[in-house]
Amino acid sequence: MMAPSYVMNFDTRQLPQDEYEYVVIGSGIAGLYTAYAASRSGARVVLLTKHAADDSNTDKAQGGIAAALSTSDSPELHLEDTLSAGAGLCDREAVSILVNEGPDRVRDLIEMGANFDRKDGKFALTREGAHSRRRILHASGDATGAEIQRALTERVRGDGNIRVLENHLAVDLLVKENVCHGVLAMNCRNNDLKVFWGKAVILATGGLGQLYEHSTNPDVATGDGIAIAYRAGAEVMDMEFIQFHPTVLYLPGAPRFLISEAVRGEGAYLRNRYGDRFMPRYHPLAELAPRDIVVRAILSEMDTTASQRVFLDLSHLPVDLINERFPTIMKTCASYGLDITSEPIPVAPFAHYMMGGVKTNLNGETSINGLYACGETACLGVHGANRLASNSLLDGLVFGGRIVEWVKKRNIDFRDNKCYFINEQLLPQSSESEIDYTTVRKDIKVLMSQYAGPVRTAQGLLKALGTLEGMGYINRYNAVSPFEIEVKNMLEVGHLVAEAALMRTESRGGHYRMDFPQPVERWLKHVIIRR
Repeated sequence: MMAPSYVMNFDTRQLPQDEYEYVVIGSGIAGLYTAYAASRSGARVVLLTKHAADDSNTDKAQGGIAAALSTSDSPELHLEDTLSAGAGLCDREAVSILVNEGPDRVRDLIEMGANFDRKDGKFALTREGAHSRRRILHASGDATGAEIQRALTERVRGDGNIRVLENHLAVDLLVKENVCHGVLAMNCRNNDLKVFWGKAVILATGGLGQLYEHSTNPDVATGDGIAIAYRAGAEVMDMEFIQFHPTVLYLPGAPRFLISEAVRGEGAYLRNRYGDRFMPRYHPLAELAPRDIVVRAILSEMDTTASQRVFLDLSHLPVDLINERFPTIMKTCASYGLDITSEPIPVAPFAHYMMGGVKTNLNGETSINGLYACGETACLGVHGANRLASNSLLDGLVFGGRIVEWVKKRNIDFRDNKCYFINEQLLPQSSESEIDYTTVRKDIKVLMSQYAGPVRTAQGLLKALGTLEGMGYINRYNAVSPFEIEVKNMLEVGHLVAEAALMRTESRGGHYRMDFPQPVERWLKHVIIRR
């Protein structure tokens, strides 16, 4: 049975309502920059975010933001590196837009007050995996995302055209005859519902790392934007391509803390449990190979050496360099008794970034009129099958800004003021039918980690799909809290990931099938799913 189009019962005629030109959902770099760009044209904007405004993947980003700003670099070189990392599935036009418009968007950040590290008056650029040049801008050594988040949040909060509503979860889109009129939202403090009508509704809700037991993503990354778009009838694309970051801290009692790609960019080595440096055996770029290759090399070494981790060794690097470039990583590891200047960091791959998402064109338009998406929620093929390191922050800036330019050009208002929406199909929960959503959430995470992680098989994916289908009974019942809505979203998105992964009978980029270990030319195409 097909899941319902909504996760809860409601009647918009009985709910408080607000109307804005732009309804932006999400407060990472994509949502904040889009709201800022919209406000510059004088538009009224509301920005909804389900927790605090700075609770985002952007805030956690360490490595930096990639842009061809040095005289030894060029957008053409950046383009070729991105295409190479994308394993044949990048949209060349999208990548060209990213690398050519990116430098100006970074200058916008600087104009807003983002302070990137400099040396001798110039940007202190670093290099990361699969980049042929030093083009990564960073801030406070390894706190780039936090600095970008700070600058954008301050600018947005100080803008009279933008209303920021924290603790507001987007529940479902209000779509009629393939036109998105607005969004139903829940106040997470009291579970009250409210309708936000908009000329343009923009999804910038980030990724889905919480589908897995271990992830670099914050708790808010439950795939909400993809789930609500799919339920509303939007096309989603490339859902099988999930990037697992190769180096995440793996210490007993410690949280899964990202160890930036820039650590390898500055010369750190990966070693197995016996101290052997292994990456030169797997790729000519060694530690700077594309992330999917590094992940599979690490998994191979872990399997061969019967270990749950490998080690990142910085001991041969100057102590001053480590202090200057990686103060956050150094401080975090020290809090768990690890001196990274002399001891190797135990690491393992964990869920990090979603290459797929809501299918859009180059202007952020989805297959539903009036609905747009940008950042990690969106998929237009800019990252292909495997994202190039530090392109994600740039993606949110460039394509968020393009949405606003497109909406301004078209100047179309699809919304009909007389529209109303009712859903009364879902059953009330009772003491007999009460659902243990905490257990369902845990089961989804275990299932996805076991069968839809960095290594997959048809047998495992079919088992995952069968179990997820069995959990689908929860969709018959009315959700009454943000937590219950999140679990329904995770179930929806987990199903999409497993379904797409089963369809793609090859290995490419962030998707690896043990039963189909090689890339296949006839699979140089995208998996697009729609209700």
